[in-house]
Amino acid sequence: MFPFRNSLLLVTILVLPLVGVRAMAQETAALPGGATTLNESHGDWMVSCAVGNQGKVCVLAQQQTAGQANQRLLAIELRPRDANVEGTLVLPFGLALDKGVTLQVDDGPAWTPLRVRTCIPGGCLVDLTFDAKTLPLLRKGTALKIKAVADGGKETQLAVSLKGFPSALDRTIGLAK
Repeated sequence: MFPFRNSLLLVTILVLPLVGVRAMAQETAALPGGATTLNESHGDWMVSCAVGNQGKVCVLAQQQTAGQANQRLLAIELRPRDANVEGTLVLPFGLALDKGVTLQVDDGPAWTPLRVRTCIPGGCLVDLTFDAKTLPLLRKGTALKIKAVADGGKETQLAVSLKGFPSALDRTIGLAK
């Protein structure tokens, strides 16, 4: 449904600086088969891991692009942290930043609006934390809906497909150990 072209760009921007590209793999942090990097598709999600001098970092991510130029519409990258999943949502420019964004799974209740942390050349960043109450909703849902207000005041709706999310999350958790 959503092409994963340039998905390694997201991993390169957000993950590899954390693990140190020049680092040698530590035996205790090895990936299956002794690999130092791993990329897998799970439905509309990509699981990516890299091993470096600071250990192993594994994420699940999705990027949506449009048009012949494959311009990125949005990207989401998540990392398991204890019982939670934390990450970043990258949204396009042109949003009324002070309005924040509202998330909901399918047609469920909307959550408390989240603020846009900052904008970088790749888009505007929103910090995400999904707790033990939220994760089952994501596992069972079909779409994570995102509502934002464009700079002109018009409401904009985006959606992240949750197809493959449960297996991608389980795989990421398993690889991160």
